[in-house]
Amino acid sequence: MKITCISDTHNKHIQIPSKYLLGGDCILHSGDISGRGSRTEVEAFLEWYNELPYTHKILIAGNHDFFFEEAPEYEIEAVLAKYPNITYLNDSGVEIDGIKIWGSPVQPWFHDWAFNRKGEEILKHWDMIPMDTHILLTHGPIYGYLDKTRGGDLTGCPYLLDKLKDFTNLKLHQCGHIHEAYGSFQFADGPLLINASVLNLSYNMANVPFELEINL
Repeated sequence: MKITCISDTHNKHIQIPSKYLLGGDCILHSGDISGRGSRTEVEAFLEWYNELPYTHKILIAGNHDFFFEEAPEYEIEAVLAKYPNITYLNDSGVEIDGIKIWGSPVQPWFHDWAFNRKGEEILKHWDMIPMDTHILLTHGPIYGYLDKTRGGDLTGCPYLLDKLKDFTNLKLHQCGHIHEAYGSFQFADGPLLINASVLNLSYNMANVPFELEINL
């Protein structure tokens, strides 16, 4: 499966150079598609995302995407129904050609934004992740990896770090959230980690999407 990874576009998705979005099997977005999470912002992104030349388009929400947390479920479903080429994951999964993908928008408490969880409250979300997951999408990173802020704080989730140690089939964990921590890290006997934030700390388009191939 040929995959393109992006995150944290914050209403600036059209600024991603088209040469980095040439198409493939799957594109993954790790949340923060909007600025303040209004329905208007969300639909503008979905219209763009829906037309990208990828066979499968996977999406989770982020801490800016309040629409997906606060709108009634029937309204969210009505909006997503307009874009049949997009798969939205919210503590849920999808299987594509034998590759099992799971997505969750939650992250440790961060300035009282959307999908924040305090302390061990977040564990119930991580416990939902199937043990045979191949690709994991979360908005926030794990603790100690691709999670350092400009001030040097580590903002990732320690509970998710512990959980990842139990997954034997995991090939990729993709996140965003901390723009200045854009990059990748490969565990010797574990998954590839990617922070796919395309915007920098100043919310300027600065980072290119990741492209990779997943083989089972």
